[in-house]
Amino acid sequence: MPPRRSVGSSRRAPEAAAAARPQDLVAVGRVVRPHGIRGEVSIELLTDFPERVRPGRALGARSPSGALETVRVASVRRQAARLLVRFEGLGTPEAVGRLRGFDLCALPGDEPERPEGFVFHHEAAGLAAVAADGRALGTVVDLVDVAGRPLLVLRTPRGEREVPFSRPIVVSVDLTARRVVLDPPEGLLD
Repeated sequence: MPPRRSVGSSRRAPEAAAAARPQDLVAVGRVVRPHGIRGEVSIELLTDFPERVRPGRALGARSPSGALETVRVASVRRQAARLLVRFEGLGTPEAVGRLRGFDLCALPGDEPERPEGFVFHHEAAGLAAVAADGRALGTVVDLVDVAGRPLLVLRTPRGEREVPFSRPIVVSVDLTARRVVLDPPEGLLD
């Protein structure tokens, strides 16, 4: 298991980050590069919930190798489509420069309230895909965004297929039963 350490101050129980497996954390942003001389970084948002990156919030910083550490957001400001973020205890470009390419992740227990009918990307993998009549169609491998549209990637007997993750094709999603009911148009899964 990759090493874990904490950077900056943390008012959140360190057990949350220590108990987290880096591969199970949900990325909410990616550090693109340092910005300016005050120790800010430019963050590409990877979430539909930008409020996850706000002052006082502890985040997991996952390196490209999978190592995990905890950082606490000191300040946030918008710059075009990105956020400029400063972390507590990291006040220079040199201090934050090593975070380039790191994913910023929500810590366990820090998930936002789920909007009605919303499925997080990480929850989709492994769902059984069945037709409205009960026939097995395959297994969901991933939920991806292509050109701003969500697609389910299904492993079927005929290979991987991409299915629009929208009504009327997606009839229902039952996360408890770990299945998604689909009503695909003729030829979509051929």
